[in-house]
Amino acid sequence: MKKKILALGLAVAMTLALAACGEEPQESPSPSGSPSASQPQESQPQDSQTPEVEPLGGEVLADFSNGAVEAMFPSDGWSNGSVFNVWWAGDHVTYNDGQMQLHISPAGDDVEQDYYGGEMRTGLYYGYGDYSVSMKPSKDAGTASTFFTCTGPYDVNVDGEANPWDEIDIEFLGKDTTGVQFNYYVDGVGGHEYWYELGFDASEEFHEYGFRWTEDSITWFVDGEAVYSVNAQDNGPMPSTPGRILMNFWCGTPDAEGWMGAYTAGTSQADYQWVKTSAVGEVFETAPAEG
Repeated sequence: MKKKILALGLAVAMTLALAACGEEPQESPSPSGSPSASQPQESQPQDSQTPEVEPLGGEVLADFSNGAVEAMFPSDGWSNGSVFNVWWAGDHVTYNDGQMQLHISPAGDDVEQDYYGGEMRTGLYYGYGDYSVSMKPSKDAGTASTFFTCTGPYDVNVDGEANPWDEIDIEFLGKDTTGVQFNYYVDGVGGHEYWYELGFDASEEFHEYGFRWTEDSITWFVDGEAVYSVNAQDNGPMPSTPGRILMNFWCGTPDAEGWMGAYTAGTSQADYQWVKTSAVGEVFETAPAEG
C-alpha cells in the first residue's frame, strides 16, 4: 500500500500554490493539460486574407545549453493531485547535450502517485508580452509535455489580494504529436481548447512554439507563423494577471485516459532548449491566501 506523504510547512504552501492550476480544477485539471467535457475545437485553414502578423519578439530568459539557469527552478516535493499521476521531483529535471530534459519514472512506494515527474518554473511573474520555447515533446501515450503561464488564488500580490486563476497553455499529448492543443483560463473558467494540426511530428525534432498575450487577445505561433488567435470582442474576457512561466511533463491517472491515453512506457522524457519572452518579470508575495 502506498504511503501518503503529508506536506508540511513550505511543502503545504507549494501544494496550495498549484491548487488552481491543477489540484482542484473547475473545468479541467490544468496545468497544463485540459481534458474537458467537450472535444477541443478542430483547427481550421488559415484565411489567406488575414493580415500578416509581426513575428514573436523577446529576449532569451533561459538558455539550457549550459545547464541550469538563474531565472527558473525545478518543482520538488508535491503533487498537483487531481488527474496528475506524478509527484514533482527536482532530480527529474536534467541537462544533457545542450538541452534540458523533464523526466517521468516509476515512484515505487515512496509517494501516493505512481510516478515522479519533472517541472520547471520561474521565480518571477510575467504579464502581457511575447512568449516562446524551443521544445521536443514526448511521443509516449498518456503523457503531456507543456509550456504555459499560470497564476491563481494561492498567489497573494503586494496589496494582499489573491490572484484569479489565469492561464495560457501550449500542450502536447504523446498519443498524437502531429498536433498541439492551445487553451486559456480566465478567473478559473477554461473550456477554450483548440487543436491545431501541425503538418509534422513534433516529437522528431525541435520546433519553436509560442504566444503573444495582449490585453485584448492571444495569438499562438508555430515556427514563427501565427496559427490561431482569440480576442476579447469575439471570445469574451482574456487573462489579465501576471503568472509564472512553467514547463512540465506528466502522465495521468485512469480518469485522464480518455483524453491523453494510457501511460505504459514506465520512463519518458521531454526536451527543451530555451525560453524567450518580451514581458518584464515582477515580484509577488507568494503566500497562500487565507479563507
